[in-house]
Amino acid sequence: MKNKDWKERLNVVYSTNPDYNYEMEDDEEPNTLPPAQQHLRVQLDRKNRGGKVVTLVTGFVGTDNDIKELGKLLKSKCGVGGSAKDGEIIVQGDFKQKVLELLKKEGYTQTKPVG
Repeated sequence: MKNKDWKERLNVVYSTNPDYNYEMEDDEEPNTLPPAQQHLRVQLDRKNRGGKVVTLVTGFVGTDNDIKELGKLLKSKCGVGGSAKDGEIIVQGDFKQKVLELLKKEGYTQTKPVG
């Protein structure tokens, strides 16, 4: 076991079993699916944003780096800000049609608008 591994075992209280071996969970990132197999949904959202409209792209399956790269591409092509985390890309403003066109051009054929 590595040094200072107690921080990862904070919820284990006590075990009387002398053969007990704590198994740590490995959080593996999912492999990124090819663009043609991604089932992305594009929608407009205003919830919890102070009335501002954002374009929300959800359903991305892949690593954090890949979603950030796609988010960066969409934000730069639209000329606005936003963020990409937790499997969703947020593009500030109403760019639903433009984002759909950009995703189709990049090879994301399973993309569909919502709402």
